[in-house]
Amino acid sequence: MSIFFLILQVVLVISLLIFFHELGHFLSARAVGVPIEEFGFGYPPRLAKIGTWKGTEITLNWIPFGGFVKPKGESDEAVEGGMAAAPAWKRFVIALSGPLMNFLIGIIILIVIYSGIGVPASDQAMISQVSPGSPAMQVGLQPEDIIVSVNGQKIENIDHLIEIIKTKSGEEITLVVERDGQLETFSLVPRVNPPEGEGGMGVGLTNPLKPTPFFQSVGYAFQTTGYVIRETVLLPVRLIRGTVDISLARPVGYKGIYDIYSQAVEMDQETDVTTAEPIPVFTLSIIANISLALGITNLLPIPALDGGRILFTLPELIFKKRIPQKWENAVNTVSFLLLILLMIVITILDFTNPIVIPQ
Repeated sequence: MSIFFLILQVVLVISLLIFFHELGHFLSARAVGVPIEEFGFGYPPRLAKIGTWKGTEITLNWIPFGGFVKPKGESDEAVEGGMAAAPAWKRFVIALSGPLMNFLIGIIILIVIYSGIGVPASDQAMISQVSPGSPAMQVGLQPEDIIVSVNGQKIENIDHLIEIIKTKSGEEITLVVERDGQLETFSLVPRVNPPEGEGGMGVGLTNPLKPTPFFQSVGYAFQTTGYVIRETVLLPVRLIRGTVDISLARPVGYKGIYDIYSQAVEMDQETDVTTAEPIPVFTLSIIANISLALGITNLLPIPALDGGRILFTLPELIFKKRIPQKWENAVNTVSFLLLILLMIVITILDFTNPIVIPQ
């Protein structure tokens, strides 16, 4: 895959994840009655105005990574009906909804992954390998063939198949096999004294995979999300204790995301991973983790992030005492500038010390 195409994929993935984050803010703001003046695809400067929907300008902007929403009166509580003038609970809901949308997208992708990976179908027997010169090879049986019946007797599981073959050693048997969705018939004679490590037919057997039941996939997805959140929260403690390599725990920027994504794509292309459905497991896993990471990062109690905005609502929610808007604006501005500086440092690290996915 060309570098240019990979870059386009990364830009699209990041843009979509940030877009859904902003969509969460947009939907919750409208739900609580706070008007949104602009919903931008990409970041300013503006390239073009696409149109207007229920009072919200839809714009296309030059910087392609993600998007933004601009609530009415976002930083001015004097604007009647605006976000800053809204009750604390409304501001809390609006700030929280963006990260929650990232968690939702991550969970949906994880459900797709677990459904596609599948679970063993214990009531079926699939050929995993065929020994050279064996009766199975002589009649044309192949790996991934699923044995349906022997002499008209339906196969219940692998043990059942092995038992039947043993009782028919030296006798001709007829196998009905499912191959690529079609049923085919083969006749062979299982060996009475097969070579050591081989059975009468000369095949290895395993259970084929079937898609994981939906509710089971949902359970796995929530378990994984909980694990990612728990590991992220405990990371500072483990860094202090020295139980985690600091080079593997540092934050990454856009360049780092590109490195991780490209490695995942390469692993999908080069690693033979057996799944119930043909899905790019490693690539989807990285996208899910990026989405969850966006949700977690934005919930950090840092001014200018959603977590910082939530933090500013807590005194009003708990003590009915609001922090002056001018203080909040000043702290958010300084924090935003520091975050830009941090992103520059992280980007430099991405180039000087590229991230490598542990294998």
